[in-house]
Amino acid sequence: MVSKKYIASKALTSFTTLFIVLVVNFLLFRVMPGDPGRMLIRDPRAGPDAIKRLEKQFGLDKPMHDQFYLYLRELSRGNLGLSFAYNKPVSKVILYRLPNTILLIGFSFIISTLIGILMGSIAGWKRGSKTDSAIFGFSLVATWLPSFWVGTMLLLVFGFWFRAFPIGGIITPAKVFNNIFERWRDILWHMTLPTLALLLWYVGEYVLLMRSSMLDVLTEDYMVTAKAKGLREFIILKDHALRNALLPVATLTMINLGYVVAGAIQCEIVFAWPGVGKLIYDSLMMRDYPLLQGAFLVISISVIIANFLADVLYSYLDPRVG
Repeated sequence: MVSKKYIASKALTSFTTLFIVLVVNFLLFRVMPGDPGRMLIRDPRAGPDAIKRLEKQFGLDKPMHDQFYLYLRELSRGNLGLSFAYNKPVSKVILYRLPNTILLIGFSFIISTLIGILMGSIAGWKRGSKTDSAIFGFSLVATWLPSFWVGTMLLLVFGFWFRAFPIGGIITPAKVFNNIFERWRDILWHMTLPTLALLLWYVGEYVLLMRSSMLDVLTEDYMVTAKAKGLREFIILKDHALRNALLPVATLTMINLGYVVAGAIQCEIVFAWPGVGKLIYDSLMMRDYPLLQGAFLVISISVIIANFLADVLYSYLDPRVG
């Protein structure tokens, strides 16, 4: 049973972190180069009076503390500002891209978690064997290789040389689909290469953590007792070793869930995947500060919530923590 005091302590820490994030997110984009008024009016013929009127309209002429108050007030109303580049509310721009990121990253995340746990468990259980060496070596290489390089190689081989998969995008342009199944088949076809690129890194991370956790569990006294009782290896692995070795993996899983909304910027850029990661890159190139500010805030809140849930989950799985 998780104590209320422990949850309250973690909740207070999360709210404190959130406030610090709000302050940093507010200040960061006000010290970056560029005149906000000039960026709002792209017409070079606009005079100083027009820029001043626009700055007054958006409250940019007010003192910093007044701007911060307005920033908090609008956030409480769900208003993240207006995108310079898209001339739309930031929330709408992000929400339009968010499903694409969740689809790609979420799918890769689930598959890689299952594969990583399985391979890491086998490597830890077969410590010192050829199987362990092969899995361990593969995971080291997988985590070492940059995702953008892996993505580029996949595009070169399977997209350019063999022409087996598309080289970018989420759907075939101008293609007419007869039904929803054809549309989803085309989306999955476009997802194949970026999913493989992400799988390599995620799988390697989970294999290393699961293997290390499994090795720690195998040295515990209850494992020696289970073996002394003559239990079958599969039963020991399933009911004793695996269940306890999953504790740090469960924490990592919850934390990684917070990063799902952030997307994988490098991978999305390489494959031109229209997700939040590519949106952040494009916004940076166009100096669309309100959109960057909104995207960073959404990502930060997601990570804070994920960390809070990870702490609660870990204390539930291991009562000694709470």
